[in-house]
Amino acid sequence: MRRFLALTLALTGLFSPLSGQEKTLFFKGSVGPGEGKHIVLVSGDEEYRSEETMPMLAKILAKKHGFDCTVLFSWSEDGTYIDPNNVSGVVGWDKLDAADLMIVGTRMRKVNKEDRAHMTKYLNAGKPIIGYRTSTHGFSGEEKFGTITLDDWGLKIVGETWVNHHGKHMGEGARGIVEKGQEEHPILNGVGEFYGPSDVYGVVNLTDADTILMRGAVTETLAPDSAAVEGERNDPMMPLAWLHPYCSPDGKTKGVTFCTTMGASVDFLDESLRRLVVNGTYHLLDLKVPEMAEVGYVDPFYPSFYGFWRKAEAKIWKERALVAEDFGLGKVTATVDPPGVPAWPYRPER
Repeated sequence: MRRFLALTLALTGLFSPLSGQEKTLFFKGSVGPGEGKHIVLVSGDEEYRSEETMPMLAKILAKKHGFDCTVLFSWSEDGTYIDPNNVSGVVGWDKLDAADLMIVGTRMRKVNKEDRAHMTKYLNAGKPIIGYRTSTHGFSGEEKFGTITLDDWGLKIVGETWVNHHGKHMGEGARGIVEKGQEEHPILNGVGEFYGPSDVYGVVNLTDADTILMRGAVTETLAPDSAAVEGERNDPMMPLAWLHPYCSPDGKTKGVTFCTTMGASVDFLDESLRRLVVNGTYHLLDLKVPEMAEVGYVDPFYPSFYGFWRKAEAKIWKERALVAEDFGLGKVTATVDPPGVPAWPYRPER
């Protein structure tokens, strides 16, 4: 039945007609400023539900702004279901060969030699990147994208690596505050102060070459109206969003990455975070950033709360048996929270 449905969707334009069509999800852009541009959105993390957020963002970028979008997922070892716990499972890296922009939300992924060649080609072309949350430590290992190890991806390509939880994980939230002097930056068009229940990450390795656009205030609780904590943790506040210039692995080309350390699925309930990503897309592709980009959901979005499905509970992915088409147009996935996460009653009711 699924094979028949995938064929039907391919004919209607929801899936790419290229090989691997059942493993990646393709959204054809509508008429709009992004027409003719292709974005590849790479999910693959165990904690923050990028498999939920990447399709949601792709739908917005395609149907409201005109970009062609391809979403990559992490699959089980046997390739039969989406499994974010499989660190080697991301499929579809060859889609980068025809990409104008990559949006990445991976966490400590392994990438084989053949697939690393596609990433290396992308980086050597100096093409732009948007990263969120765990993209600072998006890959892991001594293997290389050209001359850059997977472990060095964060520092060299994104501008920061994993440091620490600066806020209390699952106990304190983050409020995005515009950096003084950057109020008129186009990436911040229509972006005000915003909130997410994921905590503030420690950021200590940015340099004068980086442009900080926002900082993150640690909040007292996970409530959206929670006050900022007093004391040294917010003095100064950690960088929350920045532009980072990177040098290609072959040393011949320069590129730019836009990163925000927010990006849990529940963070994206705040439209300003969605707008930040959409604005970053326009800016990095040298398109005029809208004054107030449209970021309403194409399909309803009911995000799961962040957290790990540990080994004892990891069978959840096999039981859910999610495949790419489950995130297609007109589809809404179920909210399934990991065990032990705090109650967070601020999500929309289904």
